[in-house]
Amino acid sequence: MTIVIAFHGAGLRTFKDFYRLTVLPHWQKAFPNLVSYNRFVELMPWGLMLLCCFANTRKGEMTGIAFIDSTPLEVCHPARAHAHNVFQNLVGWGKSSTGWKFGFKLHLIINDQGERLAFKLTHAHTEHRQPVPEMTQDLIAQLLGDRGYISQKLFEELYASFATRRVRGFQLVTQSKKTMKQRLVKLMDKILLRQRALMESVNAPLKNVGQIEHSRHRSC
Repeated sequence: MTIVIAFHGAGLRTFKDFYRLTVLPHWQKAFPNLVSYNRFVELMPWGLMLLCCFANTRKGEMTGIAFIDSTPLEVCHPARAHAHNVFQNLVGWGKSSTGWKFGFKLHLIINDQGERLAFKLTHAHTEHRQPVPEMTQDLIAQLLGDRGYISQKLFEELYASFATRRVRGFQLVTQSKKTMKQRLVKLMDKILLRQRALMESVNAPLKNVGQIEHSRHRSC
């Protein structure tokens, strides 16, 4: 896991170059039981469960305010989608504000400090609102989203759990569409909705620094 994470800052062309030219010659003291590159590739899938468990332990604090958004994660250029095999049957086509994408969609909930509260990875064509109930199971907060999350049914589902007749007190606040009727919105809600740009300060480093979106993946 340490080797995989370190690769992101290495600046080499491929992971194979990084492993063969940096890890094997120079990291033997740190990792005395290093295996060959081919064997390392075979072992990588076994780290998926450990990485998922680790990610679920790195959650932020519930502050009562949460922001939700989704961002596409392309697995390859759209022109090469027909030949893509690494994530076969796991990815799909989806349309965002910048055009059609082939890959996944990352759904993310953060608090007002930019700390991650929940996340879910789905097909790129998954509708914004679909994973929200599952992602908010353990959250108690005011959830703020863009116009893509407008839904009376979703609002009622988050606010009250009809199965147990127990009020969750989870409020969904979204921006209004221009075609919608005028509605009263609390001044504090308007101020909080303007802070949604915080999501971009999280998504941008994930893609540009963490490099979660690139085409060098060998497996899940």
